[in-house]
Amino acid sequence: MPRIALVTCRPGPEISVDRDLPVLVRALRDAGAEADSVYWDDDAVDWGGYDLAVLRSTWDYSWRAAEFLAWAEQCGKVTRLANPAEVVRWNADKRYLGDLAAAGVPTVPTRYFAPGDTPAAADLPDGHEYVVKPTSGAGARFAARYTPDEHDTAVRQLARMHAEGFTAMVQPYVKGIDVSGERALQFFGGHLLHASRKGAVLSLGTPYDERKVAHPGLERWIPTPAELAVAERALAVVPEAAELLYARVDLVDGENGENGENGDGGNGGNGGEPRVMELELVEPNLFLSLHAGSVPRVVEAIVAAAVQ
Repeated sequence: MPRIALVTCRPGPEISVDRDLPVLVRALRDAGAEADSVYWDDDAVDWGGYDLAVLRSTWDYSWRAAEFLAWAEQCGKVTRLANPAEVVRWNADKRYLGDLAAAGVPTVPTRYFAPGDTPAAADLPDGHEYVVKPTSGAGARFAARYTPDEHDTAVRQLARMHAEGFTAMVQPYVKGIDVSGERALQFFGGHLLHASRKGAVLSLGTPYDERKVAHPGLERWIPTPAELAVAERALAVVPEAAELLYARVDLVDGENGENGENGDGGNGGNGGEPRVMELELVEPNLFLSLHAGSVPRVVEAIVAAAVQ
């Protein structure tokens, strides 16, 4: 009987409820495993007593990134951690998008402004809408959408983020999201599990420090061959890719003229092709309430990982 820890975080006013967690605990127990839902920062947990620790909804990690990464490193030394600590460390900072772009994966062009960069001198776009958000964040926390004439407001956001120790990333607002949404391709056990589509999260005029609805209008989606190809190219770049238990690749459609325009950088490609918005390898929402039929496959993959 494998012992499995489904790792989550303590509830709080800014923490979403993981509705998949009790479903998975129950399904794993029904499959004969000993499964527990545990907090990652609970000092009383004997991680070495588990055959596998699966990161499920540690949705406070971006507030406590250094502490969380140190925990992941230690946990991975005493039991199998999924995903592995090396993957978690790489994926916890969205500067990994630069690695994907360098490997030729179509991505949303991104620039970075670290603490110490003078916000007033930030070369923000002046010809199109853009998004400012932290390189370590989840659920659109500290993210906002701006027009070029909102430069001063964006600079104030950069200053606030830098004061709190965040590195900021600036991306063109991909208007394809307003048309075709953002698609999330979920992989588990090395295979496509299911896919979903959601609407735009960021609206003009919404303050960066206001809580957003992370997955508006979520619906089932059948990925296109082009979307699958881009997702698989992205996953091939991941360190320790063969050790991934799960992954979610978030895609949007690019636009003509966005490549390198206004100094935004980015790699080439035809307008309208799928591009990686984010690669979720730490604690992606699985959306099992929308895809209940995927539960048996998730349980099978988790149990197999626990006994191998």
